[in-house]
Formats: sequence, C-alpha cells, structure tokens
Amino acid sequence: MEKIFRLKENGTTVRTEILAGLTTFMTMAYIIALNPNLLTNFDTGSALWNGVFMATCIASAIAMFCMAFLANKPFALAPGMGLNSFFAVVVSNIVGLTGMTYVESFQAALVIILIEGIVFIALSVLNIREKIVEAIPLGVRLGIAPAIGIMLMNIGLGSNVGVYCEGNGFAAPFFVMRDFFGALTPSVIKASMGDAGYRTMVLTVVTMFAGVFVMVILAKKGVKAAVLLGMLVASVIYWIGSFVFLGTNPFGALATASFVPPFGDMMSTTFFKFNFKGLLDVGWFTVITLVITFCMIDMFDTIGTLVGTASRAGMVDQEGNMPNMKEALLSDAIGTVAGACTGTSTVTTFVESASGVEAGGRTGLTALTTGVLFLACIFIAPIAAIIPAAATSAALIYVGVLMLMGLKNVDFGDMDQMLPVSLMLIGMPISGSIGHAIGLGLISFTVIKVFSGKAKDVSALTYVISVLFLIKFFLVV
Repeated sequence: MEKIFRLKENGTTVRTEILAGLTTFMTMAYIIALNPNLLTNFDTGSALWNGVFMATCIASAIAMFCMAFLANKPFALAPGMGLNSFFAVVVSNIVGLTGMTYVESFQAALVIILIEGIVFIALSVLNIREKIVEAIPLGVRLGIAPAIGIMLMNIGLGSNVGVYCEGNGFAAPFFVMRDFFGALTPSVIKASMGDAGYRTMVLTVVTMFAGVFVMVILAKKGVKAAVLLGMLVASVIYWIGSFVFLGTNPFGALATASFVPPFGDMMSTTFFKFNFKGLLDVGWFTVITLVITFCMIDMFDTIGTLVGTASRAGMVDQEGNMPNMKEALLSDAIGTVAGACTGTSTVTTFVESASGVEAGGRTGLTALTTGVLFLACIFIAPIAAIIPAAATSAALIYVGVLMLMGLKNVDFGDMDQMLPVSLMLIGMPISGSIGHAIGLGLISFTVIKVFSGKAKDVSALTYVISVLFLIKFFLVV
C-alpha cells in the first residue's frame, strides 16, 4: 500500500484511507438505486432497470480504480446527477422523433455517451482539458469550493431528504428547509401530509441535525472518523425512530431482497448495446449538438469538483493547480466510456468525495475502497439501501459548511472576484449544475475585465470558453 499510494508522503494511513472511502461510499450510495430510477422512468424491476443498476455499480468502480491507480487521488466517480436526468430527457425525445421503443432509444443515446468519452480521452491525453483548468482565473477558482459547499448544503437540506407523502388528496415531496423551516406550520403539515407524514418529517429533521452536531463535536475533539461516526449515530437514531414513532421496520426490505446480481438483464439490454442506426435517424446536427452539450456540462462539473475538493484538502499549489490533474481527468473520461459500454449515462467526479476528504482521505486508496464497495453492491445493494437519507444529509451539510470556509481566501474588496464568486454561490445550488455556475463566473469575469479596460488580463482560452458558454445558454436548443 505504501509503495502504490505513498501514504506517508501524503500524511495518511491505511486505516484512515479505508474509513474515508467508506464515508464517501455512504454519502453517495444513493446513486446506485436513483440512477436506474431516473434513466428508466422508475421502471423498477424491469430488465432495463436491472441493466442500468449493474452498469452503475461496474462503471463507477472502473472509474474509481482508474482514479486510484492512475492519479492516486481520493475522488469518487459515478453517473452524474443532472447529466443522468438530461440523458433520460434525450432518450424520451428520441422515442418521440423516431418511434423506436424506449430500450432502443436508450441504446441509441448510449452512442452519444461513448463519443463524449472518447473525445474526453483524447482531450485528456493531449493535455487540452488540463489547459482548460489552468485557464480558469484564480478569482473564479477560489469561489468554486465555497459554491460547492452551498450546493452540498442545499442538497442535504432539500432534495436529499425529500419526504414523500400520498394522502389527503395531496401527493408530493416535502423538503426540510423549504417546508419544515419554511412557510408551513405543524398544523398545515399535518393537514397536507397526515399525522404519519408529519412524524416522518420530524424524525428526519431530528436525525439530520443530530448527525451534524455529532460530527462537529467529534471533529472539535480531533476524531478523524467524525463524519462516518456521525452518520452511524444518525442512522441508529432514524432506525430506532422508525420502530418507535413510525411503527415501521427499517430493515423489512431485507427479508424479501434478492442478492443475486442480474447479469443476464445487463447483457440483454445495455452491455455494449449500441444502436448506431437508431441514432442516425435523429439527424447529424442534433447528435453533434447533444455531444457538445454533454461534453461542456461534464467537463466543467468535473473540473469544478476536482478543483473545489482539492482546494479544501490542501492538494493545490499557490496558483490553485492540482498535481496529477491530467490523470484525474483521464480517469473521469475512461469512466464515461465504461459507462457507455456497460449501459449508463456520463460518469463524472462526485462532489460527495468531499466527505471522504474531510474524513482524512488523501490518496487513491480512498477511491479504491469506495470502488470496491460499489462493486460489492452488485451483491449487497439491499444493505446499502437501508442507510437513511437523513444520515447522508448530515454529512453533506457538515462538509458543505467546511467548504464554505474557502471564502476567507476571496478578496471581498475586489469586484473582479466578488461578482463571479457571488454568481457561483447562488447559481450552483439553484441550477444544480457546477459547470453552469462556473460558466456564469467566467462570463462575468470576462465582461468586467473587457469593459474596465483590462482585456489583456483575460487569457485567450478564457475568451473561448466564455463564448462557448454564451452559445450554450442562448443558442443551443
């Protein structure tokens, strides 16, 4: 382990790295079931759903093994949120345009992901993606980590702990920050969700904040496994609360769960099932537009996550550059190709990697551990599914707060920095896209410099990227 991952050089140990990998896994295990749900329109139990489930585990593991051994970085990868939703919309559009079945359209859309991955491998090998990273102005880079922090907090306090309720003529998700701490009062919540729904919401809030407080207290005492232990405490609270207050068995699903991997379904629906002919029916211009759109979103989501998380971990130099960035970007590209071949949407670096970094992860052993756990989920997915969303939200909120500390490096008196950073701080959580928020930051930085007589301060590549984002926002349909 020392020879492969240089643990002493990075100030870490095998135990710390494995715990960090487990922490990252627990915060992002939700993607294992959520990704096939989104890509198949919640067609749970179908052959396509099973195929995407397998592809999610396998492609994620391959990408993380590459990250571990090529880049020696603690970053985890999986099919990206936002990109998978966009992929599902593309598949539905192909169905409408061509009249093909959803499975055939899905297989046609996989060709787009394959092309994107191949393009990224070429760009990574030629150091073009690395040069794009270097072209991002320092002021914009300084705002990436805090913006990701707010995005994590927004996920933790919002969508990640959505409590769904059907009854009383109402069926919708209720979110902690918007609803429990927002306009709704207990009486209104009970009227809309029923007494059981209200109790679920209360248990969720208690679990989440108990986890956050445990993490903070343990971290102040110098406990390295604070995030993982906080999640475990939160999980136990939720499990007990489910028995006592909700009258439900949180482990009930294990009784009927299947632990046999559906290899056959993957082979018949998604494994190297590229529908080239079907994609040609969509039209060349549309295909090229879709490839460029996927590339831009994925590229800047990945760059933002790598730069932001690495900054928090102290893995960057004074110019904000991360060593082995090329290898990290190449791992991401290989993961995307692996995802296309096995049957899932774009694989990208996950912002939840920050939880493992905060738990002490500094080398590829963290990524390797998370990858092994993803691969194991082919057999033990039902066990991973019993981790309550409220417990993972606690970790996201805590890590989000820590990443906000990066704001101390921003010059609040310099509008050249403050406007791009402010736009990213608000844009990232609202849009849900790291890449789009960085695009806003780059455009605003470029405009300010040009119209304040400092056009020479902007690199040629930054101009190109800003123009591409303007085209993406206003012209691409």
